[in-house]
Amino acid sequence: MDAYSEFAKVYDVLMEDVPYDEWCGKILAHLGKENINDGLLLDLGCGSGTMTEMLAEAGYDMTGVDLSAEMLEQAERKKELSGHDILYLCQDMREFELYGTVRAVVCVCDSLNYITDKEELVKVFRLVNNYLDPHGVFLFDFNTVHKYRDVIGETTIAENREDCSFIWENYYDERSGINEYDLTLFVKSSGEGVGSGIYRRYDETHFQRGFELDEIKKALEEAGMEFVSASDGDVTDAPVDENSERIFVVAREHGKKEAG
Repeated sequence: MDAYSEFAKVYDVLMEDVPYDEWCGKILAHLGKENINDGLLLDLGCGSGTMTEMLAEAGYDMTGVDLSAEMLEQAERKKELSGHDILYLCQDMREFELYGTVRAVVCVCDSLNYITDKEELVKVFRLVNNYLDPHGVFLFDFNTVHKYRDVIGETTIAENREDCSFIWENYYDERSGINEYDLTLFVKSSGEGVGSGIYRRYDETHFQRGFELDEIKKALEEAGMEFVSASDGDVTDAPVDENSERIFVVAREHGKKEAG
């Protein structure tokens, strides 16, 4: 899971087409249904802090957790510009620790797919359940096996931008269920003087696992959580079907008693 080093510097540029606004609207709608309109929220696998910032702008008291210090550097820059009071913690989601419980946890943009071991997925869900308030909710998405196996598969994607370019070589191993993508970045050096304007090459390898909805339900149950609903991962709440590439899930804390 130790990725997003040099990629972090150009992540937002290369991911500018990701529909964060629409995803945030969907999250806010579900939070509203649960009467969670303010209070403490955790963005798990927050990356460069785009969703964290949006939820802070919506009035929530945000904490962001991510394993990549480089991604959190980008998040801190956004925080300085926005002035939002966000707490960022550099932690592995498989063993994260908070200072107390939160009303809801969100985890988007297939962050959970970086958990490639099913037992570790259960461990993540147990931690989420532990840090949620009684009846708190967990809102997350994940990429499906169908997306990795049938849509991305053995493909190569290349894109050229003004200040950076990339080559994305994708491999899916059906036996292990692991999707590997080798990312080659060419990033233009900024600043002035010797070396400015030169494109430097960086290489990263990322591993993800696709999940079936039944696997997610089982892992939630093993972790002691309550599965609430699932929908196709687009901006609507369309039903999940065999062509769903991303699935959005709502789960609920289970096991705690409310004070009083």
